[in-house]
Amino acid sequence: MALDEHPLLNVSAALRLQETVAGIKENQKVWILKDTDGCVMLSTEDEDGVPVWPDAGLALLWATEDWSQCEPMEISLEDWLKKWTPGLMQDELCVMVCPVPGEDGEVLEPDELAEKLM
Repeated sequence: MALDEHPLLNVSAALRLQETVAGIKENQKVWILKDTDGCVMLSTEDEDGVPVWPDAGLALLWATEDWSQCEPMEISLEDWLKKWTPGLMQDELCVMVCPVPGEDGEVLEPDELAEKLM
């Protein structure tokens, strides 16, 4: 399947959230984008956060233009829940779930996503 044919590209942010949670639970992996400076951060009018995806292919779709040097990075679900969730909460960052080109993902507090992943 070509990346531009990924089934989550043409569905609502709410459905992408549902499918991302299911994919993360099934594979026990969270995917982010990283570069030499660390993980990619996104900003909305109200919030700053870390985008996450259920697989490397979807993360790669975001690695264009300003983020063309970025690579997908796998984080085990266990590490996400034990290390990343508390760290994001401490830094007052949110999680942007499965943004796709041209459309932001659902924005959740880290503990909200953690609850869905348990």
